[in-house]
Amino acid sequence: MTNLKVLFLGGTGIISSACGALAVERGIDLTVLNRGRTGTRPAPEGAEVLTADVSDAAAVRSALGDREFDVVVDFVAFVPDHVRRDIDLFAGRTGQYVYISSASAYQKPPARLPILESTPLRNPFWQYSRDKIASEDVLVEAYRESGFPVTIVRPSHTYDRTSIPLSGGWTMIDRMRRGKPVVVHGDGTSLWTLTHNTDFAKAFVGLLGNPQAVGDSFTITSDEVLTWNQITDQLARAAGVEADIVHVSSDAIAAALPDLGPGILGDKSHSVIFDNSKVKSLVPDYVATVPFAAGAREIVAWHDEDESRREVDVELDEALDALISRYA
Repeated sequence: MTNLKVLFLGGTGIISSACGALAVERGIDLTVLNRGRTGTRPAPEGAEVLTADVSDAAAVRSALGDREFDVVVDFVAFVPDHVRRDIDLFAGRTGQYVYISSASAYQKPPARLPILESTPLRNPFWQYSRDKIASEDVLVEAYRESGFPVTIVRPSHTYDRTSIPLSGGWTMIDRMRRGKPVVVHGDGTSLWTLTHNTDFAKAFVGLLGNPQAVGDSFTITSDEVLTWNQITDQLARAAGVEADIVHVSSDAIAAALPDLGPGILGDKSHSVIFDNSKVKSLVPDYVATVPFAAGAREIVAWHDEDESRREVDVELDEALDALISRYA
Protein backbone atom coordinates (compact mmCIF):
# COMPACT_ATOMS: atom_id res chain seq x y z
CA MET A 1 0.00 0.00 0.00
CA THR A 2 3.03 2.26 0.04
CA ASN A 3 2.48 5.47 -1.91
CA LEU A 4 -1.28 4.96 -2.14
CA LYS A 5 -2.65 8.50 -2.01
CA VAL A 6 -5.79 8.69 0.13
CA LEU A 7 -7.97 11.63 1.14
CA PHE A 8 -10.19 11.47 4.23
CA LEU A 9 -13.04 13.97 4.47
CA GLY A 10 -13.51 14.16 8.22
CA GLY A 11 -10.93 12.07 10.01
CA THR A 12 -11.34 12.79 13.71
CA GLY A 13 -14.43 10.70 14.49
CA ILE A 14 -14.67 7.34 16.23
CA ILE A 15 -14.30 5.35 13.03
CA SER A 16 -12.14 7.67 10.97
CA SER A 17 -9.52 8.31 13.65
CA ALA A 18 -8.69 4.61 13.94
CA CYS A 19 -8.72 4.16 10.16
CA GLY A 20 -6.39 7.12 9.73
CA ALA A 21 -3.92 5.88 12.31
CA LEU A 22 -3.75 2.43 10.72
CA ALA A 23 -3.52 3.87 7.20
CA VAL A 24 -0.46 5.92 8.15
CA GLU A 25 1.04 2.94 9.97
CA ARG A 26 0.71 0.88 6.79
CA GLY A 27 2.50 3.45 4.67
CA ILE A 28 -0.45 5.15 3.01
CA ASP A 29 0.09 8.76 1.95
CA LEU A 30 -2.86 10.19 3.88
CA THR A 31 -4.39 13.65 3.61
CA VAL A 32 -7.11 14.64 6.08
CA LEU A 33 -9.45 17.52 5.29
CA ASN A 34 -11.77 18.86 7.96
CA ARG A 35 -12.73 22.00 9.84
CA GLY A 36 -9.80 21.69 12.23
CA ARG A 37 -11.89 20.83 15.30
CA THR A 38 -9.96 17.85 16.58
CA GLY A 39 -11.54 17.40 20.04
CA THR A 40 -10.30 14.21 21.71
CA ARG A 41 -9.09 12.61 18.47
CA PRO A 42 -6.42 14.61 16.62
CA ALA A 43 -5.45 13.71 13.07
CA PRO A 44 -2.88 10.91 13.01
CA GLU A 45 0.76 11.89 13.18
CA GLY A 46 2.24 11.63 9.72
CA ALA A 47 -0.91 12.68 7.86
CA GLU A 48 -1.18 15.93 5.92
CA VAL A 49 -3.94 18.07 7.39
CA LEU A 50 -5.94 20.56 5.33
CA THR A 51 -8.52 22.88 6.85
CA ALA A 52 -11.81 23.59 5.08
CA ASP A 53 -15.51 23.16 5.69
CA VAL A 54 -16.39 19.98 3.80
CA SER A 55 -19.90 21.33 3.17
CA ASP A 56 -18.41 24.28 1.24
CA ALA A 57 -17.52 22.87 -2.19
CA ALA A 58 -15.63 26.02 -3.20
CA ALA A 59 -13.51 25.88 -0.04
CA VAL A 60 -12.73 22.20 -0.66
CA ARG A 61 -11.73 22.92 -4.27
CA SER A 62 -9.48 25.72 -3.07
CA ALA A 63 -7.85 23.54 -0.42
CA LEU A 64 -7.23 20.62 -2.78
CA GLY A 65 -6.25 22.54 -5.90
CA ASP A 66 -5.85 20.19 -8.85
CA ARG A 67 -4.67 17.20 -6.84
CA GLU A 68 -5.93 13.71 -7.57
CA PHE A 69 -6.15 10.75 -5.17
CA ASP A 70 -6.20 6.99 -5.48
CA VAL A 71 -8.96 6.90 -2.87
CA VAL A 72 -11.33 9.48 -1.38
CA VAL A 73 -13.26 8.55 1.77
CA ASP A 74 -16.13 10.69 3.05
CA PHE A 75 -16.80 10.04 6.74
CA VAL A 76 -19.17 13.00 7.15
CA ALA A 77 -21.71 12.60 4.33
CA PHE A 78 -25.17 11.89 5.71
CA VAL A 79 -27.75 12.99 3.13
CA PRO A 80 -28.04 12.74 -0.68
CA ASP A 81 -26.96 16.33 -1.28
CA HIS A 82 -23.65 15.57 0.42
CA VAL A 83 -22.82 12.72 -1.94
CA ARG A 84 -24.02 14.68 -4.99
CA ARG A 85 -21.49 17.35 -3.98
CA ASP A 86 -18.79 14.70 -3.73
CA ILE A 87 -19.61 13.24 -7.13
CA ASP A 88 -19.24 16.71 -8.61
CA LEU A 89 -15.98 17.30 -6.75
CA PHE A 90 -14.24 13.98 -7.32
CA ALA A 91 -15.51 12.45 -10.56
CA GLY A 92 -12.38 11.91 -12.64
CA ARG A 93 -10.09 12.75 -9.69
CA THR A 94 -10.08 9.46 -7.79
CA GLY A 95 -9.93 5.77 -8.55
CA GLN A 96 -12.18 4.88 -5.61
CA TYR A 97 -14.71 6.82 -3.56
CA VAL A 98 -15.69 5.19 -0.26
CA TYR A 99 -18.99 6.08 1.34
CA ILE A 100 -19.60 5.30 5.00
CA SER A 101 -23.21 4.19 5.20
CA SER A 102 -24.74 2.32 8.15
CA ALA A 103 -25.84 -1.21 8.96
CA SER A 104 -28.98 0.39 10.40
CA ALA A 105 -30.01 0.80 6.76
CA TYR A 106 -30.65 -2.93 6.53
CA GLN A 107 -34.25 -4.14 6.71
CA LYS A 108 -35.83 -3.52 10.14
CA PRO A 109 -37.00 -5.82 11.48
CA PRO A 110 -34.81 -8.24 9.54
CA ALA A 111 -36.75 -11.04 7.86
CA ARG A 112 -33.89 -13.45 8.43
CA LEU A 113 -30.48 -13.70 10.01
CA PRO A 114 -27.58 -13.39 9.49
CA ILE A 115 -27.69 -10.03 7.74
CA LEU A 116 -25.87 -10.05 4.40
CA GLU A 117 -25.00 -7.28 1.96
CA SER A 118 -27.92 -8.59 -0.12
CA THR A 119 -30.37 -7.99 2.75
CA PRO A 120 -32.90 -5.35 1.61
CA LEU A 121 -32.37 -1.77 2.72
CA ARG A 122 -35.42 -0.46 4.55
CA ASN A 123 -35.86 1.29 7.88
CA PRO A 124 -39.25 2.92 8.47
CA PHE A 125 -38.32 3.88 12.05
CA TRP A 126 -35.24 6.11 11.73
CA GLN A 127 -34.68 9.08 9.42
CA TYR A 128 -30.91 8.78 9.77
CA SER A 129 -31.06 5.33 8.18
CA ARG A 130 -33.38 6.46 5.41
CA ASP A 131 -30.98 9.30 4.57
CA LYS A 132 -28.13 6.80 4.32
CA ILE A 133 -30.22 4.59 2.01
CA ALA A 134 -31.11 7.56 -0.19
CA SER A 135 -27.44 8.55 -0.36
CA GLU A 136 -26.50 5.02 -1.39
CA ASP A 137 -29.14 5.17 -4.14
CA VAL A 138 -27.54 8.33 -5.57
CA LEU A 139 -24.10 6.73 -5.57
CA VAL A 140 -25.23 3.44 -7.09
CA GLU A 141 -26.95 5.34 -9.89
CA ALA A 142 -23.76 7.33 -10.51
CA TYR A 143 -21.77 4.10 -10.69
CA ARG A 144 -24.21 2.54 -13.13
CA GLU A 145 -24.64 5.61 -15.31
CA SER A 146 -21.13 7.07 -15.42
CA GLY A 147 -18.81 4.62 -13.67
CA PHE A 148 -18.28 6.76 -10.59
CA PRO A 149 -16.03 4.38 -8.58
CA VAL A 150 -18.02 4.00 -5.38
CA THR A 151 -17.45 1.50 -2.58
CA ILE A 152 -20.14 1.43 0.13
CA VAL A 153 -19.20 0.38 3.65
CA ARG A 154 -21.83 -0.35 6.31
CA PRO A 155 -20.55 -0.33 9.89
CA SER A 156 -22.82 -1.33 12.72
CA HIS A 157 -22.31 -0.08 16.30
CA THR A 158 -18.63 0.94 16.30
CA TYR A 159 -17.18 2.36 19.51
CA ASP A 160 -13.97 3.57 21.10
CA ARG A 161 -12.96 4.40 24.66
CA THR A 162 -14.96 7.65 24.58
CA SER A 163 -18.31 6.11 23.60
CA ILE A 164 -20.67 4.20 25.88
CA PRO A 165 -23.00 1.94 23.89
CA LEU A 166 -25.93 2.17 26.29
CA SER A 167 -28.64 4.67 25.39
CA GLY A 168 -28.02 7.41 27.95
CA GLY A 169 -24.24 7.20 27.94
CA TRP A 170 -22.34 7.94 31.16
CA THR A 171 -25.58 8.67 32.99
CA MET A 172 -26.25 4.92 32.93
CA ILE A 173 -22.83 4.07 34.40
CA ASP A 174 -23.28 6.75 37.05
CA ARG A 175 -26.65 5.32 38.00
CA MET A 176 -25.12 1.87 38.43
CA ARG A 177 -22.43 3.24 40.71
CA ARG A 178 -25.06 5.02 42.79
CA GLY A 179 -26.93 1.73 43.18
CA LYS A 180 -29.85 2.93 41.05
CA PRO A 181 -31.56 0.68 38.49
CA VAL A 182 -30.97 1.12 34.79
CA VAL A 183 -33.38 0.61 31.91
CA VAL A 184 -32.77 -1.99 29.22
CA HIS A 185 -35.18 -2.18 26.31
CA GLY A 186 -37.43 -5.20 25.79
CA ASP A 187 -36.43 -8.21 27.86
CA GLY A 188 -32.74 -7.55 27.27
CA THR A 189 -32.22 -10.70 25.20
CA SER A 190 -32.17 -9.16 21.71
CA LEU A 191 -28.80 -9.73 20.08
CA TRP A 192 -26.34 -6.98 19.24
CA THR A 193 -22.89 -6.57 17.72
CA LEU A 194 -20.34 -4.07 19.02
CA THR A 195 -17.14 -3.40 17.07
CA HIS A 196 -14.06 -1.68 18.45
CA ASN A 197 -12.86 1.05 16.09
CA THR A 198 -9.38 -0.47 15.82
CA ASP A 199 -10.92 -3.74 14.64
CA PHE A 200 -13.09 -1.95 12.09
CA ALA A 201 -10.01 -0.20 10.75
CA LYS A 202 -8.28 -3.49 9.91
CA ALA A 203 -10.97 -4.49 7.43
CA PHE A 204 -11.57 -0.96 6.19
CA VAL A 205 -7.99 -0.09 5.35
CA GLY A 206 -7.72 -3.41 3.51
CA LEU A 207 -10.41 -2.25 1.09
CA LEU A 208 -8.63 0.98 0.17
CA GLY A 209 -7.20 0.90 -3.31
CA ASN A 210 -8.63 -2.57 -3.97
CA PRO A 211 -10.21 -2.51 -7.45
CA GLN A 212 -12.41 -5.50 -6.57
CA ALA A 213 -14.20 -3.33 -4.01
CA VAL A 214 -15.36 -0.75 -6.56
CA GLY A 215 -19.07 -0.88 -7.36
CA ASP A 216 -19.78 -3.04 -4.34
CA SER A 217 -20.91 -2.82 -0.72
CA PHE A 218 -19.45 -4.35 2.44
CA THR A 219 -20.56 -4.86 6.02
CA ILE A 220 -17.76 -4.50 8.57
CA THR A 221 -18.44 -5.63 12.13
CA SER A 222 -17.08 -7.86 14.84
CA ASP A 223 -18.27 -11.47 14.93
CA GLU A 224 -19.01 -11.26 18.66
CA VAL A 225 -22.73 -11.31 19.43
CA LEU A 226 -24.08 -10.21 22.83
CA THR A 227 -27.45 -9.62 24.41
CA TRP A 228 -28.19 -6.18 25.80
CA ASN A 229 -28.30 -7.71 29.27
CA GLN A 230 -24.74 -8.96 28.74
CA ILE A 231 -23.58 -5.60 27.40
CA THR A 232 -25.03 -3.85 30.46
CA ASP A 233 -23.55 -6.39 32.86
CA GLN A 234 -20.09 -6.11 31.29
CA LEU A 235 -20.12 -2.33 31.64
CA ALA A 236 -21.26 -2.68 35.26
CA ARG A 237 -18.42 -5.10 36.02
CA ALA A 238 -15.94 -2.70 34.41
CA ALA A 239 -17.33 0.01 36.70
CA GLY A 240 -16.91 -2.23 39.73
CA VAL A 241 -20.60 -2.77 40.48
CA GLU A 242 -23.52 -5.02 39.60
CA ALA A 243 -26.27 -3.83 37.29
CA ASP A 244 -29.83 -3.62 38.61
CA ILE A 245 -31.70 -3.95 35.32
CA VAL A 246 -35.31 -2.94 34.79
CA HIS A 247 -36.79 -4.07 31.47
CA VAL A 248 -39.12 -1.67 29.69
CA SER A 249 -40.64 -2.16 26.26
CA SER A 250 -38.96 -0.31 23.41
CA ASP A 251 -42.23 1.44 22.56
CA ALA A 252 -42.59 2.72 26.11
CA ILE A 253 -39.02 4.02 26.18
CA ALA A 254 -39.53 5.75 22.83
CA ALA A 255 -42.72 7.39 24.07
CA ALA A 256 -41.17 8.62 27.32
CA LEU A 257 -37.74 9.53 25.91
CA PRO A 258 -38.29 10.68 22.31
CA ASP A 259 -34.63 11.62 21.80
CA LEU A 260 -33.68 7.97 22.30
CA GLY A 261 -36.68 6.50 20.49
CA PRO A 262 -35.54 6.41 16.84
CA GLY A 263 -32.24 4.71 17.65
CA ILE A 264 -33.96 2.09 19.78
CA LEU A 265 -36.96 1.39 17.54
CA GLY A 266 -34.97 1.74 14.32
CA ASP A 267 -31.93 -0.24 15.39
CA LYS A 268 -31.20 -1.52 18.89
CA SER A 269 -34.48 -3.29 19.59
CA HIS A 270 -33.93 -5.70 16.67
CA SER A 271 -31.60 -8.69 16.94
CA VAL A 272 -28.74 -8.38 14.48
CA ILE A 273 -26.14 -10.94 13.48
CA PHE A 274 -23.86 -9.98 10.59
CA ASP A 275 -22.05 -12.17 8.10
CA ASN A 276 -18.61 -10.67 7.39
CA SER A 277 -17.63 -13.26 4.78
CA LYS A 278 -17.71 -10.77 1.93
CA VAL A 279 -15.21 -8.30 3.37
CA LYS A 280 -13.03 -11.19 4.53
CA SER A 281 -12.92 -12.48 0.95
CA LEU A 282 -11.07 -9.28 -0.02
CA VAL A 283 -9.26 -8.75 3.30
CA PRO A 284 -8.53 -12.36 4.31
CA ASP A 285 -6.47 -11.45 7.37
CA TYR A 286 -9.34 -9.49 8.93
CA VAL A 287 -10.13 -10.74 12.44
CA ALA A 288 -11.77 -8.65 15.14
CA THR A 289 -9.70 -9.23 18.28
CA VAL A 290 -11.10 -6.82 20.91
CA PRO A 291 -13.91 -8.48 22.88
CA PHE A 292 -16.38 -6.08 24.43
CA ALA A 293 -15.36 -7.17 27.94
CA ALA A 294 -11.97 -5.55 27.21
CA GLY A 295 -13.61 -2.60 25.45
CA ALA A 296 -15.86 -1.97 28.45
CA ARG A 297 -12.86 -1.74 30.77
CA GLU A 298 -11.22 0.69 28.36
CA ILE A 299 -14.35 2.85 28.27
CA VAL A 300 -14.71 3.08 32.04
CA ALA A 301 -10.98 3.65 32.60
CA TRP A 302 -10.93 6.55 30.11
CA HIS A 303 -13.92 8.23 31.77
CA ASP A 304 -12.47 7.71 35.22
CA GLU A 305 -9.23 9.46 34.22
CA ASP A 306 -10.92 12.86 34.06
CA GLU A 307 -13.96 14.05 35.99
CA SER A 308 -15.00 16.33 33.12
CA ARG A 309 -15.66 13.26 30.98
CA ARG A 310 -18.20 11.87 33.44
CA GLU A 311 -21.14 14.04 32.49
CA VAL A 312 -24.52 13.15 33.96
CA ASP A 313 -27.63 14.29 32.14
CA VAL A 314 -29.78 15.36 35.10
CA GLU A 315 -32.93 15.63 32.99
CA LEU A 316 -32.44 12.13 31.59
CA ASP A 317 -31.64 10.79 35.05
CA GLU A 318 -34.96 12.10 36.35
CA ALA A 319 -36.83 10.77 33.31
CA LEU A 320 -35.33 7.33 33.91
CA ASP A 321 -36.48 7.45 37.54
CA ALA A 322 -40.01 8.22 36.37
CA LEU A 323 -39.91 5.46 33.75
CA ILE A 324 -38.65 2.90 36.24
CA SER A 325 -41.21 3.87 38.87
CA ARG A 326 -43.92 3.30 36.29
CA TYR A 327 -42.74 -0.02 34.88
CA ALA A 328 -40.61 -1.67 37.57
